[in-house]
Amino acid sequence: MRQTLKLHPDSPCDAVSRIDVDVGRPCADALVLRYAAAGRPGALRLPPAASGRAEGLWRHTCFEAFVQAEPGGAYVELNFAPSTQWAAYLFDGYRNGMRVAGGMAAPHIDIQADGPAFALQATLSLDGLPELAREAAWRLGLSAVIEETNGRLSYWALAHPPGKADFHHADCFALVLPAPSPP
Repeated sequence: MRQTLKLHPDSPCDAVSRIDVDVGRPCADALVLRYAAAGRPGALRLPPAASGRAEGLWRHTCFEAFVQAEPGGAYVELNFAPSTQWAAYLFDGYRNGMRVAGGMAAPHIDIQADGPAFALQATLSLDGLPELAREAAWRLGLSAVIEETNGRLSYWALAHPPGKADFHHADCFALVLPAPSPP
């Protein structure tokens, strides 16, 4: 299922003209996300290669997903950097009760940086997160922070609430991903 992110109206971006996200839920506790940013990849500030968990990824070029099993309930924030570093946090509600999602296995992250596009694919197993009911549909907020070589940040999401960019806001959880059919 392909989705297109929208640029926040208060954050111009010269390096990227479009970001598409292909979303898949191949089984009840798995998620596959492929972010493709079209434009001038040479104008993106990309971190050097590194791997493992890291903090503060959202301060630079970072692709994100917010996953929630029921409206207004607990949710998971997932961050993926072009360096292949990643982060996962649990929240009890809107920006409340933040903690590291320690039960989650490291995602597999692939990067493609050739031609007029940059792509990041993250394959995740979310079975270590009991906050996400396996049999339920999931609400997703898909987003990206893009840092240009001049240091300017832009904010992209499926939907934006009024005012400043806020990926945690309920308006951003704009995609309903159905539970997979039983085998």
